[in-house]
Amino acid sequence: MIQVGVVGHSGYPGLRDVLARLLELAAELHLRLYFEDELYPLAMGGERLLAPEMVDVLVTLGGDGTLLRGARYLGGTPVPILGINLGRLGFLTACAGDELETALKRLAIGDYEVQQRMALQAQVMDRAGEERHRLFALNDVVLHKGGFARVLGMRVHAGDELVGRISADGLILSTPTGSTGYSLSAGGPVVFPALDSIIVTPISAHTLSIRPLVLPPASVLTVRTEDGPDELMVTVDGQVGTTFAPGEVLQVRRAPSPVLIVRFWDTTFFSRLTRKLGWGGLRDRDQDGNC
Repeated sequence: MIQVGVVGHSGYPGLRDVLARLLELAAELHLRLYFEDELYPLAMGGERLLAPEMVDVLVTLGGDGTLLRGARYLGGTPVPILGINLGRLGFLTACAGDELETALKRLAIGDYEVQQRMALQAQVMDRAGEERHRLFALNDVVLHKGGFARVLGMRVHAGDELVGRISADGLILSTPTGSTGYSLSAGGPVVFPALDSIIVTPISAHTLSIRPLVLPPASVLTVRTEDGPDELMVTVDGQVGTTFAPGEVLQVRRAPSPVLIVRFWDTTFFSRLTRKLGWGGLRDRDQDGNC
């Protein structure tokens, strides 16, 4: 029997119906379900998910944000994540909500592949050089301002080498998986998710000479601020984070363990890029006869 953990976004309409259907399918397919605390009272069945080591696979019900939260919950535990999209975009998820039955049947018989995705580990060091906070990210680590309209000066090192002094609204340190997220909207490159690298993307750089960089996965990046507002934030995956004060240091490196993502054979990265993000849209526009 396959042990299946379930996390989800309780704000999605129709979630109770999805949970009920999930329980029905689990009985048919010999799956044992374990629900996170937030979902357990809604599910009316299954068991509580107490630790990631309890399960063989983690199902996320929601959008990309729910999958990212699931990845942080696992924290490097080698459990594959099957993302079921109940939202609008769902670029990271494996399938839509109306494909739940098919997805679970394929999961039960092993008709899928598991892709390894590089993750990032971020450490905020205080003025004394001691670690104050540690964070795990599948998509990105972002150093940014609060509500202040001031340029932020930063010094970025890769190991002992100065990468450069950057004046910008902030800095995005992204994985290839996260290259289609915030980094893309800030002008960063699209990087094939199976590659291992760290993408450095300034946010609204204050000079024409600063452009995004793609660095080797073994790079250890250190960011210090030189000037700008005192109230800064470090956030991961756009969801959780910590404050960042003058004199503190942000250090980002490859996480010790990858995140495992379930993919079905008939869905490719480029098909999702076209369908979800409009890749190749100019060709479609020209075929419609528009200028």
